[in-house]
Amino acid sequence: MLFTPSVLQSLAGSFTTVKVPAVNAPAAQRDPAVAETVSRMLLDIEKRGLDAIGDYARKLDRWDGRSFELDAQTIRTSGDRLAPDLRAAIDLGSERTRAFALEQRRRLVDFETEPIPGLVTGVKYVPVTRVGAYLPAGRFPLTASAFMTVGVAKAAGVDTVLACSPPQPDGGANDAVVYAAYVSGVDRIFVLGGVQALAAMAFGLLGELPVDMLVGAGNAFVAEAKRQLFGTAAIDLLAGPSEVAVLADETADPEIVAADLLGQAEHGPNSPAALVTTSQALADAVNEAILRQIAGLSTVEILSAAWRDFGSITVAKDRETAVTLMDDLAPEHLEIITSDDDWYHENLRNYGSLFIGAWSTVAYSDKGMAGTNHTLPTAGGAKHSAGLSAARFVKPLTYQRISKEATPELAVAVQVISDSEGMSAHSATATMRLARYELPEAELLALSL
Repeated sequence: MLFTPSVLQSLAGSFTTVKVPAVNAPAAQRDPAVAETVSRMLLDIEKRGLDAIGDYARKLDRWDGRSFELDAQTIRTSGDRLAPDLRAAIDLGSERTRAFALEQRRRLVDFETEPIPGLVTGVKYVPVTRVGAYLPAGRFPLTASAFMTVGVAKAAGVDTVLACSPPQPDGGANDAVVYAAYVSGVDRIFVLGGVQALAAMAFGLLGELPVDMLVGAGNAFVAEAKRQLFGTAAIDLLAGPSEVAVLADETADPEIVAADLLGQAEHGPNSPAALVTTSQALADAVNEAILRQIAGLSTVEILSAAWRDFGSITVAKDRETAVTLMDDLAPEHLEIITSDDDWYHENLRNYGSLFIGAWSTVAYSDKGMAGTNHTLPTAGGAKHSAGLSAARFVKPLTYQRISKEATPELAVAVQVISDSEGMSAHSATATMRLARYELPEAELLALSL
């Protein structure tokens, strides 16, 4: 996450930096080599179908020729192969996420309105029919991803949800990921990873019609495949490396702030973590705490690279400057730890999801325990887009019902505009109805016979 030059210029003298990223480039910047590879793969798969899927699965996933689809028995018993506490945690996360999604869906209400007598307009919310969910299971199996994609789609009313997840070293699926998808309501699961998984779902190569929508996080190749497949299918959003930002003042505990920054930096060596604070003392203390905590964590190599290359600490002169800086970053995850959290909540505008107060950490949402979705915009996308929700899986379809009595006002206005544009066919659709409106009832009856 980098501040834009225009904001830096407008706020010159209003902030200081304690640490800046060592890499002067957005973490989510697209790699041309990745784009070229993905494009070549998609063209090949579109042309050769399942033969190409098999070739890429052998090369990239070490596929051994077994069926890509998991059988119902394997899916149903996946929870039996988990530690009881892990199974219980997955059950809780699935339940919480589904409950929140159902509340969102319940508030998307069909409606009709009649602005003038005889003109009825309305909206009907209709779920998409088929969704393809990608469930990551690489370096870190993101167990809760199924809650956010499969579970929320089902809560929204989607008929069919397919899921693809990359194989483990033994060629099978990750049982925790499979169980999370099972309790979330998945219809079919395929042990297939990467670009070939998304292409198989988008092109209808898995014994189903092509999916209407592709959702779920993944590596750079998965993200690029979603970008290139957009149009063939809808997508949730284009997400890059996970991001976190904390906005804190002198009341925050530097150890907690440091821990929360590292909690998201752990996602990968290019995951940005940013602190914006109104306290120089806190800035210095957090910087020291981060370096100390990194050394004691098992993912030290990832964390060291992420903090060195993409970590930042900025001290703002006042809370207004802090808000302007943070809105410019528009982080995926944003924590507020201040003496006046409500003021910041009221004034901040750009973030994927907000975590208010010292007791709220991003990890609670990451693992599905808060119920909110963790599929969120990155790389500044929160300036214009929101994260995945039940609303994303339904289409607000509009309709209109117009009576004879409403015709004169509508038809005359449409005729005037259409004639001014030179669109005579548009004009005729209105003037024909206007002419019939003005005919006696007997002549209208004769026209209809």
